[in-house]
Order: sequence, then structure tokens, then C-alpha cells
Amino acid sequence: MSQESNCKLRAVTITLNPALDLTGHLNNLEQGKVNVAETGTLHPAGKGINVAKVLAQLGADMSVTGFLGQDNRGTFTSYFEQLSINDQFVTVSGATRINVKLVDNDHQNEVTDINFPGVSVTQQDIDQLTEIIEILAKNHDLFVIAGSLPTGMTPDDAALIIANLKAKGKKVVFDSSKIALQAGVLEKPWLIKPNDDELAQLAGHSFDSEQALFDYAQSLNHQGIDNVVLSLGEKGCGWFKDGSCLTARPPRMDVVSTVGAGDTLVAGLCWGELNGWSQPRTLQFSTALSALAVTQVGVGISDLNAVKTLQTSVKLS
Repeated sequence: MSQESNCKLRAVTITLNPALDLTGHLNNLEQGKVNVAETGTLHPAGKGINVAKVLAQLGADMSVTGFLGQDNRGTFTSYFEQLSINDQFVTVSGATRINVKLVDNDHQNEVTDINFPGVSVTQQDIDQLTEIIEILAKNHDLFVIAGSLPTGMTPDDAALIIANLKAKGKKVVFDSSKIALQAGVLEKPWLIKPNDDELAQLAGHSFDSEQALFDYAQSLNHQGIDNVVLSLGEKGCGWFKDGSCLTARPPRMDVVSTVGAGDTLVAGLCWGELNGWSQPRTLQFSTALSALAVTQVGVGISDLNAVKTLQTSVKLS
């Protein structure tokens, strides 16, 4: 499913708090009652793992690291083997969490997330991860740090990973939220991809218009974050770079599930960077990739030709 390229397509994703996603589709979610799911899936997930899967399907040479609980590590090991992904996860005590995602078919496929606490990590675990990242940094230039933090790891610990990689001249994509995002942006990663809620968390206040969101995202670019990609869901996204903004508006899609759409967008942005594409080409491809993702259950690319066709309907301005 890979596309042709003249460069070495190699990247690393760091998922500090992965999960097994249990996704159920219901005709009508009723609180306080017994609900029966029409369909259900259980599969390895976590933002960085989702990004790695899409990039691997596109043709990238992927390595993954982070923390995985020893009690259910085998499920992830098999998953990475199937995708030909280089597994460099640190094994820690306990079991990797299971997150529940309930998709309500009767309410425009609204997704209710129930995210559980992850494994607890020690300073020794963090030191081991640091050593692995040091090794990977010797022959990788693009790193994606995505998702929440496990118990035992502080926002400053995550920010230090960004700082260390930047000091080595690496490009770091940082996709997180809440206090982890607040700490991370201080290190000025190469790219961040907040949605409107995450941008409000970062600003410490809500925004009353799209223009206000754009103004704040632009200010982050001016403050030294090279690329700020503001995700607006079905409305598309805005990419703030070099003091200007390029927006992408996808066509209206029949939404089945929005789970993983943001991670798919990040994967598309990384794919464009790995291939040396222009900003417009990268944004158009990424937006089409993400738009198509909402029409299916589960993260991944089922038909790359469909992505190429959809690209022509993505409007840039």
C-alpha cells in the first residue's frame, strides 16, 4: 500500500500510555440501563500506536516505543509483527489498560470515551526508555510523542524527552493534552496538533469563535513552534507556519466513527514530511486521509486510491 518515494521513510512513535481499545457500536446509549452493542472490537491502540500503524501501511519504516504492561504484552507484540513494526517498548509490571469507546448510532455516531488509568512506571522504567530513545535517535530524525502520561511520569519528564531530542536536531511532533501539553509546548516542539478543546486547555480559557482559535494558534507559531495544526473535526484544519495560515476543508463525509481520525491526520502530516512534500500537498493529503478515517471502524487505510480521489475534493485556502 506504500507510495513511491526517493527518501528513507523512517520514523519513531513514542506512546507513553497505550491501551487496548474496546469499541462498541450501540443503536441508542441509555445511561443507567443495560445496553447491548451491535458490534464490538478489541485491538491495540494509543495515539502513537495508531500513528505508527497508518505510517507503516503507507510504507514508512516504523519503530515504536513507550511503556507496555507485561501481563498483556503479547497482544501488542503480535500486532507489531503483523505490521512489520520494530517494537522497542519498555516492559513494565502490570497490565496495559483497556479503554472503552461507545459509539451511539442514533446520535450521529457520537463517541463516549471511558479512559482508565494506565500502568505505573518507576524512575528505572523512565531511565530505560531514555536509553532506548537515545539509541533510536542515532538513525531516526522524526519522532512523534502522542497521548497521555502513565502514573509515575510527570509532564516535566515528557517535556525533557522533547528537549533532549531537539538538542540532537530531531523534529518532534507532540500530540497530547492538559498539563502534559502545557509543559511540552514550553520546549517548542517542531509540530503540535491540538483540537479546539485542547487549545482552550492550553490557553486557560474558551474561545467564542473560530477566528479567536486561529489567532491563538497563530500566536503559538509566532512564539517558536514551527508548525501548529489546529484540528477542527468535520470542518477540517488550519496549519500555522512561518507566520501564515493554510486551511483545509474536507467534503461532508458519512461518519461511522471519529475514533483515531486525529491520529490519522498526524500520520498524514508525518508522511508528507518524510517525503519532502510541499505544505499544500501535505495538508490536502492529510485532510483526505483523516476524512476517510471517519467512514470506517478502526484505525488504518483500507483503500489508498480512495484517499487520492478524495484529495481533489479538499479545498485549501
